[in-house]
Amino acid sequence: MMVVKIHKAEKRKMVSICDKDILGKKFEEGDLQLEVSKVFYNGQDLSEEETLQVIRDADSLNIVGDSSIKFALKNKLIDKQNIIRIKKIPHVIAVLR
Repeated sequence: MMVVKIHKAEKRKMVSICDKDILGKKFEEGDLQLEVSKVFYNGQDLSEEETLQVIRDADSLNIVGDSSIKFALKNKLIDKQNIIRIKKIPHVIAVLR
């Protein structure tokens, strides 16, 4: 299951999408670190259709977790080559406009 949170600053909208099972966890590998902070990622449990509606006018996306990344790839929101993995956890930041 994915959780979705909207962040707004000035006229920009960033949407974070995260797998619920990794919420609140921290992953480290070498010099890389990924903290799946509840403050940043914990939002609403949304269906895929609802998530697509939320991101329709987003300026950027921050996506972490296997299910969330699969959702983004399936809906052509991100390119596979932009995904990084830290401790096998996929993560991507996408600028849409």
